[in-house]
Amino acid sequence: MRSIKTAPAGNHSRRARPNPVSGCPLTAALAALGGKWKLIIVYWLGEAPKHFAALRQVMPGISQKVLAQQLRELMTDGIVHRQPKGPVPAPVEYSLTDYGRSVVPLVEDVRLWGKEHLARLSSRRDGSPDAGRLR
Repeated sequence: MRSIKTAPAGNHSRRARPNPVSGCPLTAALAALGGKWKLIIVYWLGEAPKHFAALRQVMPGISQKVLAQQLRELMTDGIVHRQPKGPVPAPVEYSLTDYGRSVVPLVEDVRLWGKEHLARLSSRRDGSPDAGRLR
């Protein structure tokens, strides 16, 4: 007799992290999207759904443990959806939920700001007379 395998339930809770400053929308956003990797994960999933291994390829600096943890937290907050693609052990595809797609314009604004910030820092190092001026 064959038994049907199921995915392990895991030992992590599915509760959202508490907002450290009650009622503050900025800290609520940072609780959901803060940290080194979450905006980057949302950026890559905004392009197209990806398997875990594909996310690791586009983010070579992230460990498997940290990526799994960050994806779990994003799923808990309703930003990322996890879709198994067959019976266990099957590849799993991650994608943004509709709610998660609402974050993509914010991620793009942060990316553009970061690009300008890097250019500003570079011009300061070069000793440019316009260093520090916004254009």
